[in-house]
Amino acid sequence: VAVSSTSKRFKKESTPPMSKSTIKPKSGPNNSSSPAVKSTPNAKAPKKSPGGSGRKRTPKIEPGSLPPPKNWEDIWDLVYELRQDRSAPVDTDGGHALPQHDRGERVYRFQVLVALMLSSQTKDAVVGTTMRSLQEYGLDVETIHGTSAEDLNALINKVGFHNNKTKYLKQTCDILLAKYNGDIPPTAAEMMDLPGVGPKMAYIVESIVYEKTTGIGVDTHMHRMFNVLKWVNSKTPEKTREQLEGWLPRDKWPTVNVLWVGIGQETQQQKEKIIKKAIASSRPADALGLIRRLGVDLVREGKRYGLEEEIQAALLGEKRGGVEQ
Repeated sequence: VAVSSTSKRFKKESTPPMSKSTIKPKSGPNNSSSPAVKSTPNAKAPKKSPGGSGRKRTPKIEPGSLPPPKNWEDIWDLVYELRQDRSAPVDTDGGHALPQHDRGERVYRFQVLVALMLSSQTKDAVVGTTMRSLQEYGLDVETIHGTSAEDLNALINKVGFHNNKTKYLKQTCDILLAKYNGDIPPTAAEMMDLPGVGPKMAYIVESIVYEKTTGIGVDTHMHRMFNVLKWVNSKTPEKTREQLEGWLPRDKWPTVNVLWVGIGQETQQQKEKIIKKAIASSRPADALGLIRRLGVDLVREGKRYGLEEEIQAALLGEKRGGVEQ
């Protein structure tokens, strides 16, 4: 039983325990006749940590320090095959697809940054519509810097959290003109210092415009799917990023975002198409098993789109590869 700090001020008697009525309060620091006081059941000794604080920090996972999950390459290759047509929303309205190439490299880089800043909590199709409106208006640092917040807000009012994004864009233009001669920062780390720019955006922008990848941009689709596949065990996209970087080979880092965001969009928004692609793939049973794991209800969607027989035939066929069903 732990002894409370209060009980430590008293000394135990060698005489039998006295009744409560005979216990007298301690009169002074030298009084040795005070009786023992039992500690309460809930009394606990305070815990000490090596660093002096009560919170224990989890060590950072370094790239390449984790063992890869079983059969990950088999699943990766299957997703790569299903994504060969590049027909998901991210392929036409993602940050790599929207910027204008004919206005010079500096404007192109700025537009990539803007596309990613607009993408938070917003579907790619809405980002695409908004970006094209901005491009028609004039999407470069100087023009946006000279545009009033009210007018800019009206131009981007279809994206999520447009009030905040208006503020972030205006502040970012101020910083780019003051510190970077109207260009964007040269590293992901510096981009993260811009208002409203987090790791996901910064790593994707860096990969697109500078063709170097120092980190993986992880969105909610990837966070959900990688936990479903047991590739990670995490509560947040940022923790998913850290764990994924812990084992995924670096040569996969530049493509992981667009590849998996696309399959995530198709399994949630384009179910008929992804089922047909799975049936037509080189490994239909495995492909159907995979998209089922990622959230596609094959029974319900098969009835909806008249694909029940094709699905059943594919699932009964010989399974090749190692995709867990």
